[in-house]
Amino acid sequence: MVDIKLRYERREGSYNKLLRKQEKVDRQISNLRPAIFIIGISAAVLMYMVHNYILFTAVLVLFTAIFIYFVVRHGRIKDNMKYTTLLRDINTLSLKRLKGEWNTFIDDGEDFVDSSHNYSGDLDIFGKNSLFQWINTANTFIGRHKLSELLLGIIGNSDDIRERQEAVDEMATMLTWRQRFVAEGMLAKGKMQDPAALIHWTRESSEAFRKAWVIFIVRICPVVTILLALTGFVLNKIPYYLPVAALVLQFALLSYKKKERYQMFSISENYADDLKVYYKMMKLFEKRNFKSPHIKDIKDGIKDKEGLEFFKQIDKLSSIIEAISNRRNLFYVFFNILALWDFQNIIALERWKQKSEHVLEDWFDALGRMEALASLAVIRFENSDWVMPMISDGKEAVFETKGIGHPLLTEKSTHNDFAIDHKVKVLLITGSNMSGKSTLLRTAGINLVLAYAGAPVCARWFQASIMGINTCMRVTDNLGDNISSFYAELLRIKKIVKEAETGRKVFFLLDEIFKGTNSLDRHTGAKVLINKLSLTNSIGLVSTHDLELCELERENNRIANYHFQEYYKDGRIYFDYQLRPGPSTTRNALYLMQLAGIDVDENTLSGIEKL
Repeated sequence: MVDIKLRYERREGSYNKLLRKQEKVDRQISNLRPAIFIIGISAAVLMYMVHNYILFTAVLVLFTAIFIYFVVRHGRIKDNMKYTTLLRDINTLSLKRLKGEWNTFIDDGEDFVDSSHNYSGDLDIFGKNSLFQWINTANTFIGRHKLSELLLGIIGNSDDIRERQEAVDEMATMLTWRQRFVAEGMLAKGKMQDPAALIHWTRESSEAFRKAWVIFIVRICPVVTILLALTGFVLNKIPYYLPVAALVLQFALLSYKKKERYQMFSISENYADDLKVYYKMMKLFEKRNFKSPHIKDIKDGIKDKEGLEFFKQIDKLSSIIEAISNRRNLFYVFFNILALWDFQNIIALERWKQKSEHVLEDWFDALGRMEALASLAVIRFENSDWVMPMISDGKEAVFETKGIGHPLLTEKSTHNDFAIDHKVKVLLITGSNMSGKSTLLRTAGINLVLAYAGAPVCARWFQASIMGINTCMRVTDNLGDNISSFYAELLRIKKIVKEAETGRKVFFLLDEIFKGTNSLDRHTGAKVLINKLSLTNSIGLVSTHDLELCELERENNRIANYHFQEYYKDGRIYFDYQLRPGPSTTRNALYLMQLAGIDVDENTLSGIEKL
């Protein structure tokens, strides 16, 4: 961790140093431009006053060229400064992540929150202080969604997961490339849009502008009109009404499907800025050689029949759209009439669509997958002591780990060992309040989510089979649907049981089940549920304050008791968060009440401390 921190600090310092140099050049050019303008104008005026028109023209051309050069260079310096600032900020944010300050990151994936999902709400996958907020470096719409998909369910089989692991391992070593890849995505002006409308737009065709005779007319008419205009208006060789008639004819032609054309142009213009970002990111991706078979497959899948790279195709589309954007210019209407420029752009678009319309969605998908892998690679790079999980292909459900900790707790995380398989299928976790029961359940679940995504897990050793993750932890009432928290809990548990009874492998996490009813019904219901789940091809952890449930271990050899405990010292309560075999023997509710300022009988409290 120290080496990683040092690398980030060095890179942050290097980019700060580079930025200061760029700012110095920026100031120099800012001061030089007006001086060049004044000197150029003064020299040109002087040459004009002495009637030296040759030197006047030479000076005007020379200083105009010099001024334009510095304007262009100034623009590039500004762009370089912005890019350098982003690279510096990426390292600054990386240092904050190492310090545990990642919960200040802006993008927490709130838009992916789904209360009906099997586990995302209970395991803090999205929202404030979530896995997504900690892990995400994707900036494009598709990239964010591809990462969310990896965190919301199992993508592919065990081989697919292992291939993603290899890709993540490779990308973890490519710090400079990854940061440049992320920086290119951050250059977008505002939040990047869903490309669905663009994809749909490219699949719509203007068949008329694909016909050879239409293309010929659109190409030849402007040539004829320009020749007539030069011959009639400049050379006075033909009557003026001929070029006027030609211009009127072209003006009339432009009325053809004008509304549809403007609507089509409007859609394309909405993606002009995003396409520039896509171009830079894909160029960076396609120019890099990768060893991972998974990334090679992604890369090979985005070449067209002629083997032309995606970024070149995007650059072509971006150029066409930039030409379309010129219609906002004041003089465009005259140029459009003269050259039928709207039609020229439509022809260019139709040719592009014929070549690339069917693969555009695949290209965006590939880019999103790379962003998702880059996010996972950050975990690998910053946590080299974490292990890549082994994904079991056996028929029986298994979850075995050593030294497992919660990935979002950073240095505060404690580590435990446990195993669940076809012999012991349910771990019953007891312990006093605040001892760590719920955290253990979330630790198991969130690490399993990372494992299926293809990322390393916070453990020394980790093996699991592919299972459907289902949780029942944070269940609340729904006033809109008139559903109480207890009934909502029953619906969630019903869903888990139904999934388990299909015979599929299910990994369940149940926290204080049936807490919304009386103690007798809670105990009876929990006992029936746990026994029922233990008879299926499912495994999981159940936390409870109901110590009577610990008797299940004697009645059912598929259930094992584990517990957390606390200790008291100098009038204070302490927890070590270490998982131990057997049922809990301590309680702390009354003691915690006193710590909260609620009066508790001293005799009762002293009895607790003797436990």
